[in-house]
Amino acid sequence: MEVSRISYEDIGGLSEQLGKIREMIELPLKHPELFERLGITPPKGVILYGPPGTGKTLIARAVANESGANFLSINGPEIMSKYYGQSEQKLREIFSKAEETAPSIIFIDEIDSIAPKREEVQGEVERRVVAQLLTLMDGMKERGHVIVIGATNRIDAIDPALRRPGRFDREIEIGVPDRNGRKEILMIHTRNMPLGMSEEEKNKFLEEMADYTYGFVGADLAALVRESAMNALRRYLPEIDLDKPIPTEILEKMVVTEDDFKNALKSIEPSSLREVMVEVPNVHWDDIGGLEDVKREIKETVELPLLKPDVFKRLGIRPSKGFLLYGPPGVGKTLLAKAVATESNANFISIKGPEVLSKWVGESEKAIREIFKKAKQVAPAIVFLDEIDSIAPRRGTTSDSGVTERIVNQLLTSLDGIEVMNGVVVIGATNRPDIMDPALLRAGRFDKLIYIPPPDKEARLSILKVHTKNMPLAPDVDLNDIAQRTEGYVGADLENLCREAGMNAYRENPDATSVSQKNFLDALKTIRPSVDEEVIKFYRTLSETMSKSVSERRKQLQDQGLYL
Repeated sequence: MEVSRISYEDIGGLSEQLGKIREMIELPLKHPELFERLGITPPKGVILYGPPGTGKTLIARAVANESGANFLSINGPEIMSKYYGQSEQKLREIFSKAEETAPSIIFIDEIDSIAPKREEVQGEVERRVVAQLLTLMDGMKERGHVIVIGATNRIDAIDPALRRPGRFDREIEIGVPDRNGRKEILMIHTRNMPLGMSEEEKNKFLEEMADYTYGFVGADLAALVRESAMNALRRYLPEIDLDKPIPTEILEKMVVTEDDFKNALKSIEPSSLREVMVEVPNVHWDDIGGLEDVKREIKETVELPLLKPDVFKRLGIRPSKGFLLYGPPGVGKTLLAKAVATESNANFISIKGPEVLSKWVGESEKAIREIFKKAKQVAPAIVFLDEIDSIAPRRGTTSDSGVTERIVNQLLTSLDGIEVMNGVVVIGATNRPDIMDPALLRAGRFDKLIYIPPPDKEARLSILKVHTKNMPLAPDVDLNDIAQRTEGYVGADLENLCREAGMNAYRENPDATSVSQKNFLDALKTIRPSVDEEVIKFYRTLSETMSKSVSERRKQLQDQGLYL
């Protein structure tokens, strides 16, 4: 088969994986005498697995090209036939041809489609194809001269009999590239692109782009560069007559600018996050009034480990895994999570509690597993569990079919299981932490329980300033006075108050150009506080309870009959 001229220089961000693959594939093909001298048999096969678009097929083609081997490709579904025995015959023919033209590489793309787990498939054809593949890989005579490379993004769907030494000897994960990897990939795709900047400026610009593109795989970055070039082309199209040859001076002045890349970023999203990606609103810390202590604590918990990991390494401490925001409705819990996502430049995965519940047994737990698996792949990532009390209530208190208990168990193992959650921070938000399972509220899962109180006078003034910064206020407006009058109002109430004051100004005079103090005072008559003294007392008591020691909390729960 004709192999396109792809070399190792065309692959960025995968130097470690390429090193492993070269020693397993190139060495036996180029220098079989090394293995003979050591008295060992060369490997027969390698499986490359990872999210779509990370470069699995590209690596296989580069290896075939660089090692000078004959390249035979099997695209999974192509060999399946409706005639009895024909699928197996096609496989036998390819392996036979590979042995005749050795040294050869057989590349099986989407190997999970032709070698699924035999106990899980209904059709007889798939079982026979798996059995045939097993016998072919065991019976290859030309050891070291024929190597099989499989590629898949569903490694767990492959028959376990294939995943053992002697068949596929090594499984290499081709993961989502890190910051340096993304920069390498961008350098490769822009090496022939006229960027209209010096080499130093280009280097600085690509570093900046690598910072913005968390979670992007190689295919996404290639699409980003292509879209940037298309944006540049659209600028020059009015000057071009497509029916005539394009003048040289227009071709020479065409350059791709930083703005073209930044506009392209708006339309290209990471493919590995498409199933769970949410549109993150552009919320910054300045958009949140008050809560200075809470903001500082969250910055230390989330931003510091992402921006300065060396601090934690130097002091020998692990970053926090997650934190729980709790408090009355409307105080800004979800808004804080949005600001964290914007400010930390991390991938943001949002789970609305009730969304993961399913009528099928096991599906809800699977949804949680998949979300955490995705988060690990695209780390650094923030997993935001809104209304977490709906999916993690105290076990033994619900009367459902046991689904919430299983979800709680899955959450516990995902947050604090054997697998390490590097670069993943979990934020939970609830206004009922008292009904949550106590096992979730310990250090190592939610390391910090942060109470978001209703705003005091200073915080209310700060919130009012945020919501009136784009509002034309009349000279008589006294925000201090309004902050004084709004005892018990939370952030959502104050936003509503400002909106109502603006509407009052319009009702008085449709051509009004400013909002007066009277408009605010009239709005106060209709917009009532959503938090009263009883609610504040409830949350204050709750906050004191959450900060008590285990023995004190256990005694309190025993008194309430909630602890066995």
